[in-house]
Amino acid sequence: MSVLNTILLVIWAISAIAVIILVLMHSGEGTGVSDMIASSMYNSNAGSGVWEKNLDKFTIIAACVFAATIFAMMLTFPLGTI
Repeated sequence: MSVLNTILLVIWAISAIAVIILVLMHSGEGTGVSDMIASSMYNSNAGSGVWEKNLDKFTIIAACVFAATIFAMMLTFPLGTI
């Protein structure tokens, strides 16, 4: 396995863990970890506070990195190695 594949695997694993954690931090029915952490920043009148908007952005970025590393691994891994 080349150095590029090793780097891609590390980035893939970190982004997978990040996606799981970020998705679990989203609030469901108005109660969630994000409400507990940032209750002072949460604006219930607007429907989504500053913390929730930033959490959405981080989740999208982590999911895109996850998908990009999978596509890169599809192109760089030699056949029959896994």
